[in-house]
Amino acid sequence: MASVVNIGRRIELVPIDTHFKDITIALYRQQQGERAVFRVHTYSRVEGAATRIENVVQSMKILGGMQETSDGLLHFPCGERHEAACRRVFLEACKFPQNTSVEPRPLNTLDKKSKLTITVDSVGNGIYRVKSNGEGRPAARRVSAIAAGLIKLGEMEAVGDEGDSVAFACGHSHDALVGLLLVRAPNVRVIMREEEATASRGVLSAPSQQT
Repeated sequence: MASVVNIGRRIELVPIDTHFKDITIALYRQQQGERAVFRVHTYSRVEGAATRIENVVQSMKILGGMQETSDGLLHFPCGERHEAACRRVFLEACKFPQNTSVEPRPLNTLDKKSKLTITVDSVGNGIYRVKSNGEGRPAARRVSAIAAGLIKLGEMEAVGDEGDSVAFACGHSHDALVGLLLVRAPNVRVIMREEEATASRGVLSAPSQQT
């Protein structure tokens, strides 16, 4: 008699992995005591699927600064969910072809809209300050917009009244995670629309329906 294993609640889905035989990959969240943990899973039984899942897991560790338990579950060092941010890490990790070298993102990026270089500084206690190499109100407005993007993507909180500082409620630093979110923050609305459209194109099929 087959046993049923509770793998948690699904929080994100890649319906078609274009980098590996079009399999479906999903991200699940579980709770281990006070610590939130995440499982990358596929029902596909095609050859190499397990290796592909492990590849995504390793990429998530690098891109999101996550850690892995002995049974292959991922978690943030602080133990908090950071669910929205973890979903972004998962989606980014799935964009890398199999066996591709992955490196953490730097805490700076070129904002194509303003042509400014945007930098994020960690100032401790989970607080990050956004700044640019520009001056004046246009640069300040762009900094505020990107800070707002980080808040949206990472479920972070605004700090102070200047509009340039954000923080994780856990009070811990997550440099790799912020570096990843920073790339998307300037175009947060476009990114979220694209991801919603992608997720709506498929569902995670039962084992009997996967190739």
